[in-house]
Amino acid sequence: MQRTEIPPAEFRHVYEFHLRFGDIDSQGHVNNVKFLGYLEDARLEMFHGDPVRKGEQPVRGMVISRHEIDYKAPLLPTVYPVRVETWVTEARAASFRLAYQVCDDDTVYATASSVLVAFDVEAGRLRRFTPEEREFIGRYLAPKE
Repeated sequence: MQRTEIPPAEFRHVYEFHLRFGDIDSQGHVNNVKFLGYLEDARLEMFHGDPVRKGEQPVRGMVISRHEIDYKAPLLPTVYPVRVETWVTEARAASFRLAYQVCDDDTVYATASSVLVAFDVEAGRLRRFTPEEREFIGRYLAPKE
């Protein structure tokens, strides 16, 4: 089941960052390809950094099978933090869909989605998520109303 609306805060992961000088292109705004890096940084914190800091097992062995991104407004140089808010919109036995919003307090700069699949690195093939992985992923999937 896929859910497209923005869920309550307790089901969203928030990754806050500052723009780097190298993110700005010759047109004076953040280059579109940099947004994929911001999404990657947010995913790494969501599934690896935050769990490790909390003493939990990180989720490993996932690969991206699809990205979609819609640019909503130019992201201009700023000294204020920008954030990526991320949540799960659909969860299946071997894949799930993430939704993202790149924003600050005033503007949404981009919305995006990714499909991630469970992958067995040693065997070099797809696999199913473990019960523990499904539980972790489920923390970011808001229940149906």
